[in-house]
Amino acid sequence: MDTSLRALVEYMAKSLVDKPDEVEVNEVVGEQTTVVELKVSKEDLGKVIGKQGRTARSMRTILNAASTKLNKRSVLEIVE
Repeated sequence: MDTSLRALVEYMAKSLVDKPDEVEVNEVVGEQTTVVELKVSKEDLGKVIGKQGRTARSMRTILNAASTKLNKRSVLEIVE
C-alpha cells in the first residue's frame, strides 16, 4: 500500500482527537484490498466515529477517493 494513504488517515485522525500522540495506524495488505486499521484512545473514539458514524463515514469516503486515484482498494477499520 502506498504510505500516503496511511499518512492521510493518520493526519485526519490526529486532527480530530484530543490525544494525537495515541493515534496508531496500521495497514494489512491483502491480495486485492488493503485494510487500514485506526486505533485511538478510548476517550477519542467518539470523535473519530462521530454522530451516527458520520465522521467515520466521511473518513472512509476520503480514503476511498484517494485509493481510487491510486488504483487501489482500501478499507478503513476503526479498532477499539
